[in-house]
Amino acid sequence: MAKDEVDIETVKSYWLTEAEEALTVSEHLLEKGDNSYALFFGHLAVEKILKALYVDRQKEHAPPIHSLHRLAKLAGLSLSKEHTDTLMTISTFNIESRYPDIKRSFRKKCTTGYTLEQMRIIKETFRWLRKMVI
Repeated sequence: MAKDEVDIETVKSYWLTEAEEALTVSEHLLEKGDNSYALFFGHLAVEKILKALYVDRQKEHAPPIHSLHRLAKLAGLSLSKEHTDTLMTISTFNIESRYPDIKRSFRKKCTTGYTLEQMRIIKETFRWLRKMVI
């Protein structure tokens, strides 16, 4: 392999491991009641599994972006309206957790019930995407 060639299997394996670890961290945060950060790490898990899928399909490094919808499109996924809406919703957890408004409205929104439902959706989305990575 030439110096500048990408070892696709190694890069894909890296993203898969990172994705699984982010999902585990999100579950730990949920157990501790750190709901907004659980959703943030849930976003990271989906982002990283999408990057593994991108590498698998495009045979190159994944772009350094965080928009789940954009990553999915760049990976060549054909998305239903439901999947598009889901990815757009999960993407908001990245921004709202990182940059809370002065009223901390996102953190207040992250009740146990809301967070459990969103984590269910995140895990379902994660499993759906994981099945596509060869």
